Amino acid sequence: MKTKETALVSGASTGIGFELARVLAANGHPLVLVARDREKLAAAAERLQDEYGVPVSALGKDLSGPGAAEDLWSDMSKSNLTIDILINNAGVGAYGEFQSMSLQEIERMQTLNVMTLTNLTRLALPGMLARKHGRILNVASVVGYQPGGPRMAVYYATKSYVLSFSKGLAKELDGSGVSVTALSPGLTRSSFEQKAGAGGTVLYKLAPQMNARTVAVAGYHGMMRGRKVVLPGFITKIMAFAGEFPPRAIALRVNQLLLRRI
Repeated sequence: MKTKETALVSGASTGIGFELARVLAANGHPLVLVARDREKLAAAAERLQDEYGVPVSALGKDLSGPGAAEDLWSDMSKSNLTIDILINNAGVGAYGEFQSMSLQEIERMQTLNVMTLTNLTRLALPGMLARKHGRILNVASVVGYQPGGPRMAVYYATKSYVLSFSKGLAKELDGSGVSVTALSPGLTRSSFEQKAGAGGTVLYKLAPQMNARTVAVAGYHGMMRGRKVVLPGFITKIMAFAGEFPPRAIALRVNQLLLRRI
């Protein structure tokens, strides 16, 4: 039997990241899981290994610091781990008036959502190209299609970057055997809104939320088919279309209203 491709999943201890790891394990893929919370990560790794019988390595690392991607890749190189599938899921959001956010909070969001994702992709790509096979899934968001998010301006901007970067790189790699997929979910039931501080907004109070497992399954199958973008769910597709449809000033005003606290 052919050995399944090994997948690295960042932000794998909870939410969409854990569900992506679970669907990968269910399909026989050996896993390398990375997350900041070592206790939750160890529990997730043990659960997946017990349920699906695949090899699971757990690396407790905070990927929001300078040089985090290089440090992680160095550790994996020392362990002779070959990554055939890269799932860039780790990310963080923050809600509030921009001028009130700490520089540390802003920098952490940019580093994790943009720099770490970009650098891990850069580090994984040469090996994939040499083997003429590889898959990269970058978890963006439907907000990447929006013109901006007042009170979440930095977060929206980082997800616009992920979407643009993924689309551009996917086109660049056409015919190479390596695919890049942007998974752009809408609102998803997880701890994200509480951690970001956005739980009391009109958007999170009134808009329907998807199940993390549904998002993960759509992302996995889209990645395996080599799709460049996955927008799971009808509402998500409508939100993406609405964000790009002119005049974008209207979408920006709508976002301002949706991101108010009730």
